[in-house]
Amino acid sequence: MLADRLRIRDIRNTSTFRLTLLFGMVFLLGVTVLLWLIYGLSARELTRRSDRILRLEATMLERTPADALPDRIRGEIARSASGLNYFELRSIDGDHVAGNIRVGDMPPYDTPVERMAGDGKPVRLLAVETPTQETLLIGRDISPVVDLRRQVLMILIASGLITAIAVLVCGFLLSLAPLRRVRDLQRAIETISAGDMEARMPLAGRGDELDLFAGTVNQMIDEIERAIAQVKGVTDAIAHDLRTPLTRVRSQLYRLSQSSEVQAPAVRMIGAATSDLDTVLERFGALLRISELEAGRRRAGFGPVDLAALLARMQELYEPLAEDQGISLMLDAPGGATAPGDEKLLFEALSNLVDNALKFTPPGGQVTLALVTDAHGPVIEVRDTGPGIAVAERQAVIRRFHRGSNAADVPGTGLGLSLVVAILHLHGFALGFRDGFPGLVVDVRCHGHESEEAVKFISLAGSKEAAHLERAGQRVEAV
Repeated sequence: MLADRLRIRDIRNTSTFRLTLLFGMVFLLGVTVLLWLIYGLSARELTRRSDRILRLEATMLERTPADALPDRIRGEIARSASGLNYFELRSIDGDHVAGNIRVGDMPPYDTPVERMAGDGKPVRLLAVETPTQETLLIGRDISPVVDLRRQVLMILIASGLITAIAVLVCGFLLSLAPLRRVRDLQRAIETISAGDMEARMPLAGRGDELDLFAGTVNQMIDEIERAIAQVKGVTDAIAHDLRTPLTRVRSQLYRLSQSSEVQAPAVRMIGAATSDLDTVLERFGALLRISELEAGRRRAGFGPVDLAALLARMQELYEPLAEDQGISLMLDAPGGATAPGDEKLLFEALSNLVDNALKFTPPGGQVTLALVTDAHGPVIEVRDTGPGIAVAERQAVIRRFHRGSNAADVPGTGLGLSLVVAILHLHGFALGFRDGFPGLVVDVRCHGHESEEAVKFISLAGSKEAAHLERAGQRVEAV
């Protein structure tokens, strides 16, 4: 069953969300590259400009006579209204002669480098050697370049966070509508797979890919419904039309067998023919009963059914038959568990299961009717100590007229489980098979829950399941 609320995981897994996330990442990468390119070009241009100014200042100061150079430096410092220029003159011995900056390590000559001034400001320094072999340091404050770098970094971080949040929000918002439409399509598919062939997948009228898909599926369902109706109509017509003349033939044979003029060998042959006719009529009756259940879908008579009382009645009915066969029929059904349904139909379904269990359980064996409760609701178990059903045959045995490999010598029509499935499907219950070690355990889950540990069969039997069940992706439990 589908959850009523959309989960974050469901939205995250949609193609719309993933595409939005991919495009958002591409956009974020493009913005990052663009900002970084702007920063790189701007910082390089500002640095080159500072270096040109430094070299120009160095050229002018190098032309100044050595004895006038300290006064010239003091004058340049005084005239620097911006306070962005730094100077230092060092003697041959490395002593400070004049200037407003002092650096610890000596930068290489004729190569501008970045250093930190004494006041903590970043500067661009150029060291040149004067004709008197003194060292002249010219610096320029590059705080604007550093501030630009910091601002660009903050812009990158802020824009990245904003873009990421915007992409996530847009991805969620853009994914909601398609995901809701997909949920509507899934609900329609669940309704159709549950046997309501009149349901159709909804169309939004947008003409997009989901509408095209839904329209194609609806056309396919129309064709499937038409084919199923034709096959079902032929089957029902044959069963209905032949049952009346065959009943008359059986009546005539019975009257003939009671006649005193008929000899004993003929009576035996008539008895064998009558038995075969009974088998055919029984099959026709089961086919018409399944058809009635499939076509009816009536839930008006549903009400709470006491499952423990239902199993107790079942034991009371079949206990004499079990004793005649030398089989122990046990009941393990604590009271209190109820399920919504039609009590007569559920009794009919369980009768078929118990009848099958008694047929295949050898004398001295045991059949147990149990009522347990799992995490999802009540579960009716019919356990036997017979040969069981091979895992490979558990899907096939619910089909009409199919009988297991170990049922060749056991009387039956091959329609009992088909009838059970039709009744359980009408109630929304699930039928499952598992090994009893020894024997077989047939589970009737009165909540229709499908778990990972056991896959149940919960659809119609007969000609429908061959096409309908395989398309719905449902299988018989093969645990």
